[in-house]
Amino acid sequence: MPNFKLQSIFLAVGIVASTTLLAQGLPKAEYKAGQQVVADDYKAAKAQCDALSGNAKDICVVDAKAGRNVAKANLEANYQPTEKNHYKARLTKAEGDYDMAKERCSEKAGNAKDVCVKEAKSLEVTAKADAKVQMQTRAANKESRETTQDARKDAAEDKTTAAYALAKEKCDAMAGVAKDTCVSEAKVKFGK
Repeated sequence: MPNFKLQSIFLAVGIVASTTLLAQGLPKAEYKAGQQVVADDYKAAKAQCDALSGNAKDICVVDAKAGRNVAKANLEANYQPTEKNHYKARLTKAEGDYDMAKERCSEKAGNAKDVCVKEAKSLEVTAKADAKVQMQTRAANKESRETTQDARKDAAEDKTTAAYALAKEKCDAMAGVAKDTCVSEAKVKFGK
């Protein structure tokens, strides 16, 4: 449809941005420029729809709106790359696809139309469920990384404490200045 190129570009940008672990967002100037591109592309796509009539025009308008909404959501997710914004972008894409499929179903009648609408709804529910799983998986992975880092830090502290106790015990076999030097060196070595 008219804005397929724009949708593809923003989808690719969204995918790249979502695969990087929520890196730094777009600079504000690029965000503002992106907003203008989205608005201009929507106006151009909508203008192409004016030449059409009937259901073809309806499909074109829904496609233009869906493309604009997806592009806006992806732009927002790239400007403020939080997991919540990436999730919203995935939901917006699922909703846009559903709206398009539903509009295409309006050409049909009877059971064929009912089946078409149910199929479209099924695809939307699947896409939204996949987006939710992806968001929750990323959250679990982040929590797991943090837990692993905490465990490693605790383990390192335990190892240092045990090594210091061992060094101090070895110093107990000495006497006088040698023992004091040994204990001082152990304290410096293990940060105690």
